[in-house]
Amino acid sequence: MHPKALLDACAELVRLTLKFEHPADATVSRFFRDNRGLGPRERATLAETVYTVLRKKLLFDHLAPSGSGPKERRLAILGFYGPGDFLRSALTDQEKNWLDQCEKVDPADLMERHRHNLPEWLVQPLKEQLGDEFWPLVDKLNLGAGLDLRVNDFKAKRADVQKELAKVGIKAEPTPYSPLGLRIAGKPALNKNEAFLRGEFEVQDEGSQLLAMLVDAKRGEMVVDFCAGAGGKTLALGAAMRSTGRLYAFDTSAHRLDSFKPRMARSGLSNVHPAAIAHERDDRVKRLSGKIDRVLVDAPCSGLGTLRRNPDLKWRQGLQAVAELAAKQTAILESAARLVKSGGRLVYATCSVLPQENEAIAEAFSLAHPDFVPMPAGPLLESLKVAQAASLCSGGEDGQKYLRLWPHRHATDGFFAAVWQRK
Repeated sequence: MHPKALLDACAELVRLTLKFEHPADATVSRFFRDNRGLGPRERATLAETVYTVLRKKLLFDHLAPSGSGPKERRLAILGFYGPGDFLRSALTDQEKNWLDQCEKVDPADLMERHRHNLPEWLVQPLKEQLGDEFWPLVDKLNLGAGLDLRVNDFKAKRADVQKELAKVGIKAEPTPYSPLGLRIAGKPALNKNEAFLRGEFEVQDEGSQLLAMLVDAKRGEMVVDFCAGAGGKTLALGAAMRSTGRLYAFDTSAHRLDSFKPRMARSGLSNVHPAAIAHERDDRVKRLSGKIDRVLVDAPCSGLGTLRRNPDLKWRQGLQAVAELAAKQTAILESAARLVKSGGRLVYATCSVLPQENEAIAEAFSLAHPDFVPMPAGPLLESLKVAQAASLCSGGEDGQKYLRLWPHRHATDGFFAAVWQRK
């Protein structure tokens, strides 16, 4: 595609995305469906330009007024993903001069908000939790995320998958914490890889793998993934159960569960039973009350731990949305807890970094349910052969009460998990 045409396409996609009518990934996917002639490099340029604009929106909003032309074009120029000379060949002399001036701006001269590119309502809770680590987190969030794989150990060994990927030029390194993970630099196409088609690995962030490990699902048990979504953790639980017992994948979205079925078929698992439920008090849930060995509640949340991948989330939410989510999380955890039998395990998890979605929910649940005894996450992870388990945790007298993952500390998405055993 000619540079001018590609820049025009970037500007149009930026315009559509900044309406915030839909999640950014959905807007990008629809744009690609509507423009099927785009090649892989053009798609990469378009997607990465949009995500750069979303990550650095406050800075680009600050710089854009000094330029000319439609705002979405100025934002696309500032965030353009690709060689500088390619971009400049699409610009007018006036635009080139403006871009030169923008590139000379010293970050040290900018206001804080133009450096961190976060909404003000999010800045304070992060600073309170992290102190001097706030800026290292900001740097990580603005870099984007790598690609982690979870090896399906029901079918394959990590070392064998690593070797097979190497044969096709994909360098994969073992993840530092999860014994099932591989980390890949860049974003190679994996959906036609033979090991992937055989179901030997799935794309899954290392942090998400650790959440599933905390459930510690065993052969022959009755297990529920209460908010299964796209099914990544469900597949990890099923593999841990060696395709025995019964694993229910509940979700309120039948569409999400349907899209999970091809992944389930590849995995080789026969113990997974997807079921769409109307709400957390659905009759299907009530019938299993007190019968389940292990329940995972990967609750709907703000998703702010995934800002490396989904930078639009910080602009599409606010304190009111978080408060509404906290009420929903409390209700879901209450309902899911009823499933757990005596001696069973309950795991509450989010991909949020906000205490009001994490520790506050867990501590309120513990106070209201003395029959659920908190289990420190650190020793549990250590028993599962997770390296440096204590460094992955926070809270409690010894700092090991909850799993608490951060992008800048652990190179994962931001995750939280609390664990209880029912008396």
